[in-house]
Amino acid sequence: MLDGRRLRLLSDLDRLGTIAAVAAVHAYTPSAVSQQLAVLEREAGVALLRRSGRRVEFTAAGRVLVRHAATVLIALEEATAAVAAVRSEPAGPIRIGAHPTAVRTVLPTALVSLGRDHPGLDLSVSELDPVTVPGALRDRRLDVGLLHDYDVVPAVTDPSLESVPLLHEAVYLAVAADAPVTTLADAHDTAWILASPGTLCHDVAVRVCRGAGFTPRARHHVDDFAAVLALVRAGQGVALVPELAVIAPETGVRLIAAPTRRRTRIGYRRGAAEMPAVAAVVTALHASARMFAAGRPWLSCSP
Repeated sequence: MLDGRRLRLLSDLDRLGTIAAVAAVHAYTPSAVSQQLAVLEREAGVALLRRSGRRVEFTAAGRVLVRHAATVLIALEEATAAVAAVRSEPAGPIRIGAHPTAVRTVLPTALVSLGRDHPGLDLSVSELDPVTVPGALRDRRLDVGLLHDYDVVPAVTDPSLESVPLLHEAVYLAVAADAPVTTLADAHDTAWILASPGTLCHDVAVRVCRGAGFTPRARHHVDDFAAVLALVRAGQGVALVPELAVIAPETGVRLIAAPTRRRTRIGYRRGAAEMPAVAAVVTALHASARMFAAGRPWLSCSP
């Protein structure tokens, strides 16, 4: 009988590429991972891996098992959710990952309602860049995570995850009130405040600008939108900001519509939708988003 925990290690090896990376995710030593994969080979009765220099490669049988492992792991997630659903009340630890603007706006109300309506839940929140959320969900460091993408940088489908829409929001070019900029094209020779390279926000800004025919000239790299708006107000450059970053009128800053929108989704592992704790978080986030969007017609809130 093949062991589900060892199948997960094999699946993670396919995704991460090295035994050392798998070990880091699971807080094992590399030798412990190797030993568990060797046991899996004995369970399967066939070689699954072969050495290639300092790396390991999958055999044909290993590739077959990796494909089936994805189905097995989803089925295990569904079975766990079904058993948990028998309980009348969501309980236990639930780990939520969210981007900073959601942590400041939509998430607090959801946490309050969850604590009131489901006191058996042990809630934990981590502020993460959306780029890292899918990996944290797959590695089981999160149970629910807020994902987002943009028209200009659509999300890559991940077969191991599911998601439901939460919010669509406008994106603006933020400029100092007295800046001689009225359109995105006017900002072609202006200093820019960009997010850190490698983040989704950085990629979006670069793509939006290239779509307008220029590459942005970065003066500053800042990830916190409150700090970004302060620098814009001080005349240090222009920046792209999503609607959730501007929850109150900004004195000294003008907002110009940008040709993209940000879409936020609630993500979780495939098969976990019926887990009572996950379902409770999804319900609370939708309710909070509707409350937050009330009176803000520029926000499109999913049911």
